[in-house]
Amino acid sequence: MIGDLFDSPWKVLIVAAVLIVLFGSKKLPDAARSLGRSMRILKKEVSDLHYDEPGTEAHTARAPAVQQTQIAALQQQIRDLQSAAAMDAPAPAVQAGAWSEPQRTPQPS
Repeated sequence: MIGDLFDSPWKVLIVAAVLIVLFGSKKLPDAARSLGRSMRILKKEVSDLHYDEPGTEAHTARAPAVQQTQIAALQQQIRDLQSAAAMDAPAPAVQAGAWSEPQRTPQPS
């Protein structure tokens, strides 16, 4: 049905003229730009859906590389946390019992 709409150049010109009349010449570039963004988002989501399906070639080909990247990022975060914890570590003179909660004395009522 839509294929029959664009089989003649005259039909394409009529559709273009109707779009210009409806949207105006100022809003038409913005509408085309937003349509292009929407199409890119749609293509990305469809390709991600294909990637998420187990057993596909794209999944098996990309999975190890993606997993290695994620593992490297997590290892870097662990190293960062360990170095931050080492900087915040208490001095060696502090005893292990010093970190317990302070004892509370009962308040007179």
